[in-house]
Amino acid sequence: MTLSVALQHVFAGFALDLAFDAPAGVTVLFGPSGSGKTSVINAVAGLLRPDRGRIVLADRVLFDGATGVNVATRQRHVGYVFQDARLFPHMSVARNLTYGGRHDADNIITLLGLTELLGRRPDTLSGGEKQRVALGRALMADPALLLMDEPLAALDAPRKAEILPYIEALRDDLKIPILYVSHDVAEVARLATTLVLIQGGRVTCAGPVETVLADPATVPLMGARDAGAVIRGIVQRHDRDGLCVMAFDGGQLILLGPLGPVGAAVRVRVAAQDVILSLAPPTGISALNVLTVTVTGV
Repeated sequence: MTLSVALQHVFAGFALDLAFDAPAGVTVLFGPSGSGKTSVINAVAGLLRPDRGRIVLADRVLFDGATGVNVATRQRHVGYVFQDARLFPHMSVARNLTYGGRHDADNIITLLGLTELLGRRPDTLSGGEKQRVALGRALMADPALLLMDEPLAALDAPRKAEILPYIEALRDDLKIPILYVSHDVAEVARLATTLVLIQGGRVTCAGPVETVLADPATVPLMGARDAGAVIRGIVQRHDRDGLCVMAFDGGQLILLGPLGPVGAAVRVRVAAQDVILSLAPPTGISALNVLTVTVTGV
């Protein structure tokens, strides 16, 4: 299932004019604040009617400015998770979850680790727990598309670490497109399957996350500190000193900390600023990873 978006809309002092496709998996809309990311997902949700354009989910037209088609928000079968959880404070977690439906309730509760929270009220939950409940509520409505607008932006690092594995599980288990807004490169590298860079209301680059992040042409758009590459690999073993060995197409990487069980598929983001080039085998330094490579371009 693929979401196709093409839209144009003029705001006061700002114009949105872009097009992209979001296949199954997580498509991250990445760009600076004010670039139009939230406006895009609001248009997909039906909360914003574009001046012109066409939005199609699989073979279902949600909006077509030329023909006048504009499916009502409640009929688009879209799940929306906002930056703030927006739970009903007077309802228990269980009632919040089933407010929009009960689709696959037992599996969703298990997948998101919500069993122990069902009888509690939102004001007793941590930020990460609230976002898991909001995510579960969206999924129980049986959406054909999931929209997530910077769902981790208000969370501190420990709460982000708590919820990221759940979003990864949804990415791997669900067969629907997930449109995810972020300006955090670490989130992008960990979650995205497709990356769409947006600047000034226009798409500047789009494609598989590994390709886009590794393209030197994107460095001015993302910033030199965020430039780098994403490498996919398999956890090969855990050593007693707390290091982990990951096997990938180019050999092995030695990494800090447990990344997952042996055999697990993982991603590693290598920041460009952490790479050292040497014309001879380096000696007298503490680098654990030394790879033989060929420079193909500068």
